[in-house]
Amino acid sequence: MIGPLRWLLGGLVLSAVGVVAAMPYVDAAAFVARAADLPGAPAMLAAWRSSPIGAIEDRRVPTRYGYVPGRVYGPAHGFSRTIVLVPGVHRDGIDEVRLVALARDLAESGYGVLTVAAPDLQRYRITPAVTDVIEDAVRWAADQPALAPDARVGVIGVSFSGGLSIVAAGRASIRDRVAFLLSFGGHGDLARVMHYLCSGDVGGDVARARHSRLVLGAEQVAVHPPHDYGVAVVLLTLAGRVVPPEQVGPLSTGIEGFLLASSLDMVDKPRATSEFARMRAYAETLDEPARTLMRWVNDRDVAALGRRLLPVVDAMADHPAMPALSPERAPAPPVAPVFLLHGSDDNVIPAIETVLLADYLQGKVPVRGLLSGLITHAEVDRPPTATEAWRLASFWRQVLEN
Repeated sequence: MIGPLRWLLGGLVLSAVGVVAAMPYVDAAAFVARAADLPGAPAMLAAWRSSPIGAIEDRRVPTRYGYVPGRVYGPAHGFSRTIVLVPGVHRDGIDEVRLVALARDLAESGYGVLTVAAPDLQRYRITPAVTDVIEDAVRWAADQPALAPDARVGVIGVSFSGGLSIVAAGRASIRDRVAFLLSFGGHGDLARVMHYLCSGDVGGDVARARHSRLVLGAEQVAVHPPHDYGVAVVLLTLAGRVVPPEQVGPLSTGIEGFLLASSLDMVDKPRATSEFARMRAYAETLDEPARTLMRWVNDRDVAALGRRLLPVVDAMADHPAMPALSPERAPAPPVAPVFLLHGSDDNVIPAIETVLLADYLQGKVPVRGLLSGLITHAEVDRPPTATEAWRLASFWRQVLEN
């Protein structure tokens, strides 16, 4: 599959020799080549259109909850736009390896990047405080002349941070400070996603969604069984509603250990195996019902855990916190252009979320979406075809020219 992509990227390079207008497409294709770590001709293109990274500096970003970790990636030859990049649910925050790679790819494309970690997401919790942290971090970045010469920044939220970033950007304090928004594998309605994670039901009209004119690739919308990682996060979020108060802490400790092992499984399998085994032994020390719930987590028994959680999840649909957690329930939409990028086979946040969110935003704000077969959940990690690569490069061109 690399062959057609080399032909595609090579054609872009030849076109760019005589047509200056083609350069944005070349730069977008180079970014895609870097992000997907493609060899051969795509790698040569990526190197040709790469800006060297200058200083990488850790920052303490002030928020209403205190300082949170941040990191600035600066192209050596300057930039006109900084992108605030927010990771999803992951213990490593700004040190998560895929986030670091994306930040570097963006910086090599000539953009300043500020990565900011919301502490609750590092603890595997999706809370209104995350939306507040995003709002405060964007306002702080836009107030820094060195980061935002025109007092505006771009925002990219990964996974659940995608939807939360859209909510934050609709708030009065930063509505006019955001140049563009990209939700990368994000959600439109958190209650709907939680229902899916517990039931496998996406709660939307899939047939209708496949005919969306706002989302390129919407014909690829499919429903897949939910990932065990996602339902474990739901249990952690709702632990206080399913076990007695004295069991919440011990159960949460076990779920956090399982989620840690799941994260380690991508980078350190021996350590992950040890941690999974430790959590199995730990489950037997818990009292009921926490013991059974933890066994289901360890066994990745999504069906049993989902059945237990579904009534609790559905009762949360009208919770007062939902407007701070769901773009489709937020008091006001953003005013900046919104871009929605999603893996067509995502089984953490289903791809139909991007289609339904695009429909909701239509007429309120400029919006464009793309479902891509190159992406799983917020990561470009599948073999490319010429068509998919072109679609992704075209999409990124529109994002990065803002």
